[in-house]
Amino acid sequence: RAVWLKTSDGTRLRAGFWHAAAPKGTVVLLQGRAEYIEKYGRTAADFAEAGYATLTLDWRGQGRSTRALADPKVGHVGDFGEYQNDLDALLDFATAQGLPRPFYLLSHSMGGAIALRALIRGLPFQAAVFSAPMWGILLSAWTRPLANALSTAARFLSFDHLYAPGTGPMTYVLDVPFAVNAMTRDVGQYDYMRAQALAHPEMSLGGPSFGWLRAALAECHALQALPSPKLPCFCSVGSAERVVDTGPIHARLRSWPMGRLVVVAGAEHEILMERPRPRAAFIADCVALFSASA
Repeated sequence: RAVWLKTSDGTRLRAGFWHAAAPKGTVVLLQGRAEYIEKYGRTAADFAEAGYATLTLDWRGQGRSTRALADPKVGHVGDFGEYQNDLDALLDFATAQGLPRPFYLLSHSMGGAIALRALIRGLPFQAAVFSAPMWGILLSAWTRPLANALSTAARFLSFDHLYAPGTGPMTYVLDVPFAVNAMTRDVGQYDYMRAQALAHPEMSLGGPSFGWLRAALAECHALQALPSPKLPCFCSVGSAERVVDTGPIHARLRSWPMGRLVVVAGAEHEILMERPRPRAAFIADCVALFSASA
């Protein structure tokens, strides 16, 4: 089922919900940058089989939700607090519709930063799972200060709507061959993502804007100074991760009292799009955590 929502700041969002027979709760899935609801159809089917409904959304600026700029391929946001407005609208919908409780949080990449902020805010989740959370952006030592300086200057010089350096309008899976991609080592899953992007180009997204980069760097920096919430947590990251900075992940999980970190040998950025064995193990770990936290 797909529905339209409106946020407190008037942004139109698309949300998606998968039912489950005799559900034990609802998995609220927070996607990464440039993703969309349909990408997680297989994941929702796995959770339905395990007895959990799934609720997710297209973040503002991606999928079929309202895009911020005239160029719809630029991934743009002015401040990460805007994503909290999106999540609040999603949870208001879940409450109004009486979706099965308890609510469990599952997030990937950029969604991991949004999820951590939501937990710190005290939103009503029973347990949380993170897949390669973006608690830091992978930049070299010399590019990090340059990225901070350029993205800050972009705001004051009115070019924060432009693509960040090295990016453009082409969506990643159509631009990068499987052999050198940083997302997955499963060619079938990569072809699945490519097929969706080719069939529905209106849902795809290109590179981030200077504005998104500035907002993301600021949010990652702010989160690092905040303590971990008192909530059961499971976090997974691939040993071949090349998209997010894994340093902040290891640092936070060392200080998360009820947290557990699993490093998946050989996996790339997207555990839920990985080869069958690590992907199945990740789903099983999610279900085990949800069951133990019920």
